[in-house]
Amino acid sequence: MRAEGAPRGEGQERFTSPGKGRGLRARQRFAPGELLFSCPAYTCVLTVSERGNHCECCFARKEGLSKCGRCKQAFYCNVECQKADWPMHKLECSAMCVFGQNWNPSETVRLTARILAKQKTHPERTQSEKLLAVREFESHLDKLDNEKRELIQNDIAALHHFYSKHIAYPDNAALVVLFAQVNCNGFTIEDEELSHLGSAIFPDVALMNHSCCPNVIVTYKGTLAEVRAVQEIEPGDEIFTSYIDLLYPTEDRNDRLRDSYFFTCDCRECITKEK
Repeated sequence: MRAEGAPRGEGQERFTSPGKGRGLRARQRFAPGELLFSCPAYTCVLTVSERGNHCECCFARKEGLSKCGRCKQAFYCNVECQKADWPMHKLECSAMCVFGQNWNPSETVRLTARILAKQKTHPERTQSEKLLAVREFESHLDKLDNEKRELIQNDIAALHHFYSKHIAYPDNAALVVLFAQVNCNGFTIEDEELSHLGSAIFPDVALMNHSCCPNVIVTYKGTLAEVRAVQEIEPGDEIFTSYIDLLYPTEDRNDRLRDSYFFTCDCRECITKEK
């Protein structure tokens, strides 16, 4: 039964998954290869090594990109892409000019800075948050060991060091929660050759729980995430993706899941140890 008032997409709905918390389930049948839904990035960052090859705004790969006239380090398809990206690029533009080669915040820090800016300029729910809002992300704060907490404090220090203008900072405790949320819910965008292009936040995609025998796969068209069926999905079935590379043996997969996502998988593959 659907909880009264539970958020619904066109072909899927949010529900409480037994033993897993929030989850996503189908409201209709999907055949293998069929698109369940797509989700634009709430915010994203192009990896530094791909600058000049891809547009900072839409991640399109093309020759003859136009560079930012100020920092000379951000490249765009056209004026439209540059204008669309300015609310995010301005967080980094002046700092890159000041720091030069010493400007080197991690992708996690860059992504978190953009979330803070987006939450200030767009406090209302976005197109990426039809089923799950960024503020609802799990942080698993109570499960962080001292090493992970120290890494987050290092990220917070880098955020303050490299970003000053255009960002309203919450207190340290709120930043710890936000970085923990990003660590658990961030996505790596890859191209067709599975090369790393950048990092992004896709709230509705983050609603899906993990299985080592997933029934969907997430692929990317620029900064748009697409969720497609890889198995028959019937109405009422929970929609599962894989959080990790499935080529690892069972114990390795679960070590990685425990380290990054704080749970042990109990799917059929893990119980039978077939993989």
